[in-house]
Amino acid sequence: MRIDTKCIQSGYAPKNGEARILPIYQSTTFKYESTEQMGRLFDLEEDGYFYTRLANPTNDAVAAKIADLEGGVAGMLTSSGQSACFYSIFNICEAGDHFVCSTSIYGGTYNLFSVTMKKLGIDVTFVDPDAPAEEISAAFRPNTKALFGETIANPALVVLDIEKFAKVAHDHGVPLIVDNTFATPINCRPIEWGADIVVHSTTKYMDGHATSVGGAIVDSGNFDWEAHADKFPGLTTPDESYHGVVYTERFGKAAYITKATATLMRDLGSIPSPHNSFLLNLGLETLALRVRKHCENAQKVAEFLSKNDKVSWVSFSGLEGDKYHDLAKKYMPNGSCGVISFGVKGGRESAVKFMDSLKLAAIVTHVADARTSVLHPASHTHRQMNDEELKAAGVTPDLIRFSVGIEDADDIIEDIENALCAAQ
Repeated sequence: MRIDTKCIQSGYAPKNGEARILPIYQSTTFKYESTEQMGRLFDLEEDGYFYTRLANPTNDAVAAKIADLEGGVAGMLTSSGQSACFYSIFNICEAGDHFVCSTSIYGGTYNLFSVTMKKLGIDVTFVDPDAPAEEISAAFRPNTKALFGETIANPALVVLDIEKFAKVAHDHGVPLIVDNTFATPINCRPIEWGADIVVHSTTKYMDGHATSVGGAIVDSGNFDWEAHADKFPGLTTPDESYHGVVYTERFGKAAYITKATATLMRDLGSIPSPHNSFLLNLGLETLALRVRKHCENAQKVAEFLSKNDKVSWVSFSGLEGDKYHDLAKKYMPNGSCGVISFGVKGGRESAVKFMDSLKLAAIVTHVADARTSVLHPASHTHRQMNDEELKAAGVTPDLIRFSVGIEDADDIIEDIENALCAAQ
């Protein structure tokens, strides 16, 4: 099936007489006739549902759809994008381990990796995503277990050279993990360019309506954990908490996702509610339509901003002359996303005046849904960073993150034009 069809048809195939629309299995638990069968479920010897923290039919159907959209072999949903990023690393790293990450990532993820995970004994080294492969490679250590980056960085809009990052990761025998939230699988499928694991904040374009916080992890099934067994003992040696099961031996290409579900979800419990997964599925059904409209509108808004004398700079890879235009054409020939970063002449003070003068666009701690929204990252999402960290992340004091919605583009531009006049 082509991707537009997958958005609607993947993940759930009703049988004769069953509900045409994916049901909400709003139940914590599931009934069985025998103690023995329940025991086999707990030992991972049989497939089935017994407790929603570990698995739920609604959640699994939506995870399967997202995995299909990304071209992966297995997927899992989490209660937020943050938990998806955390699980993706923690599933293969433990105290004493290390991973490498692009500096240009979402501020919340940066804090998770640089502060919280260090408290767990997992160290990280941040690298400039635009640096040569040799420089990125130099950040690796004998205990490095992964390389992480964002397809389109939030909010700097740096476009990741996925093939470069994949080669560096694979040269060191570790997987490349890519956050594909902004591009979505409609515009980019990182697995096709060498990524091994893909994560999402489904809260954004996938949900599309700002109704449900959520996350997803997709495994390509391509990384050979056994070939690097010494680096990944959690997958390649017996897990005594499950009677000595070896995930790579028992589950093959599904080893990574099975372990994440069986151990991390079991112990940490960041499961989405079935109702939120149901709403996410409704969003996925129109994902292809909405993403194209977001990109079309964003292109018009970016072109307007680039010609406005009250705007000091614009970052949007769809503009010819943008630093990442060529990379975007390579990885996302049909469009990047609906988010634009720009600065208003007059700096931070003018940026605040501009935002406060908008009428259609709303100031919200959100991005990438149907409604146009705006945020000042240095004051909001990235406010925990110091000046040096902000600079490394590409977040300047005057940077405005503008998420173009699917309203009429002319109305959005008129709102921007009026606010620019009021800010000067």
